[in-house]
Amino acid sequence: MKYFKLPDLGEGLPEAEIVEWHVKVGDTVAVDQVLVSVETAKAIVEVPSPEAGIIAKLFGEPGDIIHTGEPLLAYEGEGDDSGTVVGELKKAEPGSGQDQFIVGAAPSSKRARSHRATPGVRALAERLGVSLEQIKGSGPGGLITNDDVHRQASHQKQLGEAEPLRGTRRTMAKNMALSHAQVVPVSIYEDVDIGDWKKGADITMRLVQAIATACEASPAMNCWFDGDNLSRRLLSEVHVGIAVDTPDGLFVPVLRDVNHRSLKDLRKGLENLREAVATRKIPPKEMQGATITLSNFGTMTGQYANPIVTPPQVAIVGAGTIREKVVPYQGNATIRRILPLSVTFDHRAATGGEAARFLAALMESLQLP
Repeated sequence: MKYFKLPDLGEGLPEAEIVEWHVKVGDTVAVDQVLVSVETAKAIVEVPSPEAGIIAKLFGEPGDIIHTGEPLLAYEGEGDDSGTVVGELKKAEPGSGQDQFIVGAAPSSKRARSHRATPGVRALAERLGVSLEQIKGSGPGGLITNDDVHRQASHQKQLGEAEPLRGTRRTMAKNMALSHAQVVPVSIYEDVDIGDWKKGADITMRLVQAIATACEASPAMNCWFDGDNLSRRLLSEVHVGIAVDTPDGLFVPVLRDVNHRSLKDLRKGLENLREAVATRKIPPKEMQGATITLSNFGTMTGQYANPIVTPPQVAIVGAGTIREKVVPYQGNATIRRILPLSVTFDHRAATGGEAARFLAALMESLQLP
């Protein structure tokens, strides 16, 4: 058999979740025919067939996680190299068909990644409806015991069975844990008077343009930081990640080169990105390469926040809910529209002074009519 492995679906996307198979064993497929839909970190991608042939075997079911380089399916046919579906490569028996891998690296077995347990313990877990993947074994070398299974079963009975995170939420959990482990965050807050804005002003676009201006005033906030090597790369172009909330989780498409584009062009670009997110057809590359992020959580509720910086970025801007407040204005107590701002930065890569200058420039830009 010839094995087709999960190809590289984009830089920094090492795995994908099977959403739906579009073929079955025995089907004859053509070149570029869609084989399967998979969900990467942020998007659903349709994987085409690299060749024509007959499907001999499918590896994985909807909901399974497949890593880049692991087999997706096998075609009928012969090749020059032999190998098993998973694990160590073996020679084919004399006279048997040989297997050819079309894409990739050495595969790893999903079974091999599962937790260690004896057959009796596995049978007990199956009988009690317990997933071994949710158990940390207390036996020698992490071996799962009967007591471990019974404890998990009791826990599930009391609290209900846990729902495993998948797709976007799973990726978000990983990214937040990475940020917590690597970033040294500091947040500063301020209010900006936007009472002179014209009626119907595009709030998000004003924020995006103000971020571009602030990055020019304080370049240290528009950079990528390598914490392992303690190095940073100051960037001349400003690519703003726009946090978009969806029922499936948080998406952050990237609005590129915002310091050289008109407001109208930026708005059109953002609408295209949001539509792609809503239909889950956004290419993975459109969610990579951000140099700084905007979280406009104020469109829902909340004044201030300390949003999470995602490495290698060093800063994220949070915009709260616009409110009318009584403030001093031209010597009088006046009701004005006030926009709360939050800036969180990685203190390893930027100083407090650099962050303060960034916030001051951000406010100055937003105060303009």
